[in-house]
Formats: sequence, C-alpha cells, structure tokens
Amino acid sequence: ACLAGRLVERGVRRLVIAGGETSGTVVKALHVKALQIGPEIAPGVPWTVTIGQEREPSRDQEPNQGHVPQQEQHEGRPRLPRLALALKSGNFGAADFFARALEMVS
Repeated sequence: ACLAGRLVERGVRRLVIAGGETSGTVVKALHVKALQIGPEIAPGVPWTVTIGQEREPSRDQEPNQGHVPQQEQHEGRPRLPRLALALKSGNFGAADFFARALEMVS
C-alpha cells in the first residue's frame, strides 16, 4: 500500500493490484471512496476508475496543501487525481492476465 501511494505521488495513474487483501489495503491507503466499473480484463476483474477519493492531510501540513498533484479541493482536502485500478483477487484471471491488463490501457 505504501508503494502504491508513492507511485501515485510520482505521477503513476494506472495500477494493477494482485491479491484480494492487498487490493483492499491499497484502496484504503489511497482513500478511494468509490469505483466506476470499466471494461472487463478477465471474468470478474474489470478496470475501474476512482471516484471521489481525497488525501487526508498529514500532521505537518496545512489541510489545503497536499504533496500529491491535485486539480481540485473538497472541503479543504486535496483530491487525488483519478486513477485506473485493476483489482485482481487471487484465483481470478489466466496466466496472461497482466499482459492483457496492460494491453487494454496502452
């Protein structure tokens, strides 16, 4: 989850997360509030787009200053940019799942 947050801070906007518990932890760490379902990569595993996630201000920052690139504010908190997420649970997807996921967003 920490790595995903750092990647987003550095401009990465598409993430493929493997593992059900890992996916949940990453979604929570990124403060994702909702996901819009997109095209299916494999049965039961779609690409999604984040909706309404906000970065919680850190203790040493003002509430309206974020270290993540932002384009809008919501209730004084910086919004994270929209992210494309593929959240793959353990047994979903064939051996070529990751290649297919990358092809779909290239």
